[in-house]
Amino acid sequence: MTTTLSPKREFWLLLTLAGIQFTHIVDFMVMMPLGPLFTQLFNISDAKFGLLVSAYTFSAGASGLLASFYVDRFSRKKLLLTLYVLFALATLACGLAQTYDTLMLARIAAGAFGGVLAALAQTIVADVIPFERRGRAMGIVMSSFALASVAGVPAGLFLAAQFNWHTPFFVIAGVCLVLTAGAWITLPPLADHLKHQRNSPLANILQVLRDANHQKAFAFTALMMVAGFTVIPYITIYTTINGGLTMQQIPYVYLLGGAVTLFTARWIGKLTDSVGKAKMFKITAVFAMLSIWLVTLSASFGLWGILLVTTIMFIGMNGRMIPGMALATSAANPKLRGTFMALNSSVQSAAMGLATFVGGLVISRDAQGLVQYFWVNALIGAIATLLSVLLVSKLFLYGATAAQTISPDAAKVT
Repeated sequence: MTTTLSPKREFWLLLTLAGIQFTHIVDFMVMMPLGPLFTQLFNISDAKFGLLVSAYTFSAGASGLLASFYVDRFSRKKLLLTLYVLFALATLACGLAQTYDTLMLARIAAGAFGGVLAALAQTIVADVIPFERRGRAMGIVMSSFALASVAGVPAGLFLAAQFNWHTPFFVIAGVCLVLTAGAWITLPPLADHLKHQRNSPLANILQVLRDANHQKAFAFTALMMVAGFTVIPYITIYTTINGGLTMQQIPYVYLLGGAVTLFTARWIGKLTDSVGKAKMFKITAVFAMLSIWLVTLSASFGLWGILLVTTIMFIGMNGRMIPGMALATSAANPKLRGTFMALNSSVQSAAMGLATFVGGLVISRDAQGLVQYFWVNALIGAIATLLSVLLVSKLFLYGATAAQTISPDAAKVT
């Protein structure tokens, strides 16, 4: 089930999806470097800040589960546009929040719509782009992470410093409305999946969940998220308190990391197709594991040392997601891809939320207020990475041969 587009139309489709991904990633990421501000402003602990971050992902997980009941029953385009407008309104509510509790409610609403957007974008890529070019396509869409880091997050922090913390959310909501108009123009109907005979949503969900290959893909996705999110949300707190960075220097972490990743994402996407998705994942996953360990030990490295290791971490963490998501989307039965991706998004978000929450419980402060046991978070991430590397060889892929839909047993990952 693949919609055929001209190269030009395909390119604009990928750029549109990257733009949508950009806004929801910035909305999620900008919370993390604002951690020191929120802990002081609302007088909350690191664990409560972790809960504020993970509320978005827990909500996204729940909405992904709900989306699995309806995602394959509507045109991808109409569903994407509807959810995107609702996401813009929820982001606006984040900007309007005045207390910890109201911000928490707004983050829950933003997560409910943002998490499904990510799943829909990945589903559309899998629907439209043939298997042999899917790594490159994922590289383009995933470059939105790099762009969010190099432009979105530093701009958000600049706006927060110049005005207040509400301003970035107002700007993101405005950008969302502009991109909605662009998506209406550039996206094709994307309704080919509606031509197939449909079971009830519950029957589709049960069919997806009973598939052993899908179960492995869900576990693989969860491990990828745990590998990073025990550490990533607390990097700003650690580098400012233990490493001595100022809040004015934090944007450079995202600026440098994102700038380099903007180039490496496309390169890794091409290598993913030429070298092999599983092989590329193993290489980038081990690289990411080592880099994130260095970050948790970087307090004494100084400004330039911290910038170096965090930039390496950005390359690794984003790099492993390109072959990783190409593998996950290709593990889905094409006839059930929308339902699978909605459930996979739910798993992804729940794992991110759980990892963030656990990470907040693990770290603590000593008598001087310094962060302790951050290395334990990296250890948890390392274990998850090694398990994901072992699991990837167990996955089977649809579309790995000339046939568009084949038995998964005939498409063992290489």
